[in-house]
Amino acid sequence: MAGSRPTVGVFALQGDVREHLHTLGALGATAIAVRRPAELESCDALVLPGGESTTMAKLARTFDLLEPLRERVAGGMPTFGTCAGMILLADEISGGAAGQETIGGLDVTVRRNAFGRQVDSFEAELPFSGLDAPVHAVFIRAPWVERAGEGVEVLATAEDHPVAVRQGHLMATSFHPEVDGDGRVHRIFLDLLGR
Repeated sequence: MAGSRPTVGVFALQGDVREHLHTLGALGATAIAVRRPAELESCDALVLPGGESTTMAKLARTFDLLEPLRERVAGGMPTFGTCAGMILLADEISGGAAGQETIGGLDVTVRRNAFGRQVDSFEAELPFSGLDAPVHAVFIRAPWVERAGEGVEVLATAEDHPVAVRQGHLMATSFHPEVDGDGRVHRIFLDLLGR
């Protein structure tokens, strides 16, 4: 990590990339789009954005990024998954497409589209562990955590299901913390880099 400005990559083959880049940059990180293994190698940390999890996994394999992603996550690179990114980090998917691959590393079972389809999208004010005021959470075809392993800390819940979790160097939310300019959730993630 060069100085106090970590380089944080955002998986950029598909998904909600620009808002994450903006939020990370506003918090003082050097934020870069990651489309190739060489770009991933230059990162101190990574964000897996919202998007379509099956498409993201297929594109990662097509662009020879899936195995490097798995290696970096397994090797301890701080990684933050939002919505589809949570699914990609999960060790197990409930309701996944046949043969759907993940990067893995997070000891959870995640249910795809748990809150319903696009028309069931909603917003909520959620208490979030470590924050004084609630987080404005935007849920779009969002997953939830059905099973959290012993080492997984639940940071927020909605409708009695975990929707934000942390395990060691990994963090994930069902919702999109990048959409409203509130960088507090990203700040909690960046704090993992100092651990």
